[in-house]
Formats: sequence, C-alpha cells, structure tokens
Amino acid sequence: MEAEEALESIKQIFEERKGKVVLLGKLEEKVFLLSWQGMNYSQMPSKIKKSNPTAKPYTEQYLKEIGKSLNDKIKRVLNIDDLDKRNLREELENFFERNYNYHTKKLSYTTAPEPDYITFPELTNNTVSELNQNPFIPFSGRVEEKYLFFDREREIRRVFEVLNSGSSIVLIGEEGIGKSSLLWMINQQAKNFLKSERQPVFLDLNLLHNESQFYSELCHEIGIPDSKDYQLTRNLRSCKILLAIDNVGKFTSEGFTRNIRDYLRGLAEGNNAPLKLILAATEPLNNLFKDSQEQGNTSPLAGICQEEHIHPWDEATMRTFITNRLARTSVSFTEEEISQLIQESGGHPRKLMQLCYRTFLQCVESLQ
Repeated sequence: MEAEEALESIKQIFEERKGKVVLLGKLEEKVFLLSWQGMNYSQMPSKIKKSNPTAKPYTEQYLKEIGKSLNDKIKRVLNIDDLDKRNLREELENFFERNYNYHTKKLSYTTAPEPDYITFPELTNNTVSELNQNPFIPFSGRVEEKYLFFDREREIRRVFEVLNSGSSIVLIGEEGIGKSSLLWMINQQAKNFLKSERQPVFLDLNLLHNESQFYSELCHEIGIPDSKDYQLTRNLRSCKILLAIDNVGKFTSEGFTRNIRDYLRGLAEGNNAPLKLILAATEPLNNLFKDSQEQGNTSPLAGICQEEHIHPWDEATMRTFITNRLARTSVSFTEEEISQLIQESGGHPRKLMQLCYRTFLQCVESLQ
C-alpha cells in the first residue's frame, strides 16, 4: 500500500467519523507520509525543507511532537491501542485488511473540495474547541511525557558523558528551572545512552519524610526485600542501579541525618559501585548541607558528584518553544504578547508555561 493511498484512506475515515477527532493539518500529513516511508524524525526536517525552501526549518523535536499528536488521533479514531511510529505502517495495513478487505476492494475516496468545516474562520464551535485545546500543559510540576519535553539536549548529553565516565552528577538550578523534568527524562533515557546497563530508579524526596521511608521505597523500586544498613549493602551487591533523587535538599529536613548521605556515597564510589547517582538540587551540595561546613568537611555527596548547572532559557529558545506549541492550534500570539511573555518569565520554563497558558486562554476567548 502506497503512502498517499494510506493517507487518503485515513482522511476518508476521519471524514466519516468526524466529530471524534480534529482534522489533519498539512504538516501532520507530511509527517504521516514520511513516517510511512520509514524516515526517521532526524531526517524529516531537511526533507520537508526541500519541499518549501523559503520556509523556516522545523526542528526534530517539534516534528516528534507532531508525530505523537498524529498517532494519538489515529489511535483514538481507529481504536488501535498499540500504535507508534515504529509499527505505523504494519498496524494500519492490518487495520485496512481486517475492516475494508483492502486487497480486493479499495476504499473509494474523491478529490472533491474539503468541506467548509475544515477552513478557518468558518469552523464550527466544536472544531474550534478541538483545535484550540491549550498546548501549554502541564503548566506546573515535572514533564513526564517525552513529546512534551523541550530543549536541554546539551545538558542531557553532558550528564551521560559524566555518568559514562564513572562519576555521579548533581543538577543545580533555581526552583522552576526544569530540573525535575530533566532528571525524569534522563532516567527514562538511561537504557539508550548508558554504556554499562543500569536499572533506572526515580525517587522524589518530597514524597518521603524520613530515612525509613527512603530505604523502604528504594528497595521497593529496585525490587529487593526491605532492608537497610549492612543487609541492604548485601542485597545490592548483585545490582547495578542508576538512582535519580529529586529535591535532594529534603535530606536536610527532620527525619534525615548525615548518615544517609554517607551511606549513599559509600554505595556510589567506584566505577563498578552498586549505585550511580543523579541528583537535583537548588544550590551546590556543599552549600546545601550545612552540617558538613560546621564539621569542616566536604558534603559526602558533593565529594562524588560532578555539578551541572541548569540555566534559564535564552530568548531564541523561548520563541521557538512558543512557536512550536502554537503551530498545532489556530491561535497566534502577537509580537507584543511574546515579548511580554519573555520578559515576565525570565527564561524559567515553568513560569513561561504558566504565562503562555493564560495568554492562550485569553486568545481563545477572543475568538468565540
């Protein structure tokens, strides 16, 4: 089945079942065709650029987001649960075979003009609502969906360079700068970028209130019996764990002592240690843990963790982020609105997301 035939078949099914899904945009159609042909997202920007040399090139990250949105639409309308870019062609050909007996009776589709509910501003209220779903989410908390994660390629590359050298690492940055999202994404990508395989484990200290809870949750996530101290050391001898700890400053709270940091250091020292650590903190570890300074010592975790400072986004990154998110909608921000968003956010991703969320709502209200 050729790519163009598959696309026309999909569009016809969407038309037949309209009301259950947003229409396909032109860029989604291009991504569909290239995906059907087996092209990677990294190859798509140059291919799409050739078809329109004067247009600004799309980034690989943005095309991945378009592809994820497209797959979600197809899954929802065709009721195909297990569908992604890797099996797109196989799953759809199987769908057409089962439901339309494609080899003996092709779907009939026409080249008649598109119905006016697809054009803007004559869109129906329902279609406007679908098109104008706010793309600036989640606007608080960490981003856990890969297709919503944006930028930080340099930081991710640097983190895995440090981990592959045998060291542990701490991400340092202000509140709301994106450390938690970055920490989560690094943990999810460990199997692809670590030279020596390790089981990724993610712990958020904001959800744990004392050392007993910490050890219990650590053992649960690793899949070993509840234990601590020497028994935990014995249970970890055959394990290789990449342990990501978010909000590590919680170790300064009541319920935690320096002992836990000394113990984690012992488990993480050496290339073949049971643990390698990725931590997220709001300030350098020597500044964070005052007990070390009082004793004239270096913080035990600072002694084994390289520092990676997470900085605010620059103006170019913020503009690209806003443009990429809005491209999936019928809404556009004015230059004045974009400049104000950049100035007010100060380059903090969470704050920018929140501000864009409110601005988008105001724009949608003005269209209704």
